[in-house]
Amino acid sequence: MKYYIIAGEASGDLHASNLMKALQKEDSNANFRFWGGDLMQNVGGTLVKHYKERAFMGFVEVILNLNKIFKHISFCKKDIEAFRPDVIIFIDNSGFNLRIAKWAKQKGFKTNYYISPQVWASRANRVHAIKRDIDAMYVILPFEKDFYKDKFNYNVTFVGHPLIDGIADRTPINLFEFRKTFKLSDKPIIALLPGSRKQEITKMLSVMLSLVDDFSNYQFVIAGAPSQDFEFYKTFIKNSNVSFVDNKTYDLLSVSYAALVTSGTATLEAALFKVPQVVCYKGSNLSYQIAKRIITLKFISLVNLIMDKEVVTELIQNDFNKKRLKQELNLILDSKKREQLFLDYYDLEKKLGGKGASEKTAKLIYKSIQA
Repeated sequence: MKYYIIAGEASGDLHASNLMKALQKEDSNANFRFWGGDLMQNVGGTLVKHYKERAFMGFVEVILNLNKIFKHISFCKKDIEAFRPDVIIFIDNSGFNLRIAKWAKQKGFKTNYYISPQVWASRANRVHAIKRDIDAMYVILPFEKDFYKDKFNYNVTFVGHPLIDGIADRTPINLFEFRKTFKLSDKPIIALLPGSRKQEITKMLSVMLSLVDDFSNYQFVIAGAPSQDFEFYKTFIKNSNVSFVDNKTYDLLSVSYAALVTSGTATLEAALFKVPQVVCYKGSNLSYQIAKRIITLKFISLVNLIMDKEVVTELIQNDFNKKRLKQELNLILDSKKREQLFLDYYDLEKKLGGKGASEKTAKLIYKSIQA
């Protein structure tokens, strides 16, 4: 069978690559053509566009790059028509994917969506387009199934969260060897996960690294994103107590004592590794003001959203400053706070439904295109 897959950022690349591996087990003749990244490319098939070419952050940045985005959309449609896939699989990335899905459905292509757009956070009216244009939706957060059914009478399938598979299947590392490889001290590690886009990383690291001198008994380690090279990060490393680990986030989290994490998938990753964390976010003022008016959620981190309570502290926009960050980091280094976090993290993992998300989704997709 021929599969056309569209993923738009590092996390999408990860989840799509695992889905591709699962599809290969179901379909020995699987032929992949995709928009994604290095992980998908490692599985096999043809990479059409790398997500680095269209990584735009925030409302303002999207508007400034509209012409480039529309060119990508036009090219994608032509590429799909030339490939004639048995199914198109959309991975998150709603701004781009829902436009392609509308066109694809009109053209008669089978449309499957894995990892729902965050319609429960803002612009819920997008569900009407999803119902019209998507043949099957596979969701990874437990509350999404009820959201779609109760509010829009749309049946979707909860398959569990693929991060559980990725973490459970990884090869454990040796702490001593890890420290030796990356020239780390023997101090407890505070991981810094500043995001994946340059604008985002610049904003986040400038505040995160302001704490280094105040926590000299700890080793700060920046988790490098696969979308950026070391030369970019090097400009931020001006203290001997700051180190860098490239594209080894899971290994880093597995040996970390605490973490400062930019809001996104990484907050859930840190929680599943049972790492006490402070969630951080700061965007451009205009983007933040727009977002504040359309996002209706009590929380921004996946940890708190899934648990429906404040498990981890969120420092957003003006609250994300050196004074507050120092206070919250001190709290998660305290044993009493850490104990409560560990208990909540275990409850969180139970809610996510266990292993097998990629395999369940692959079986359902393959079965649907055989019908």
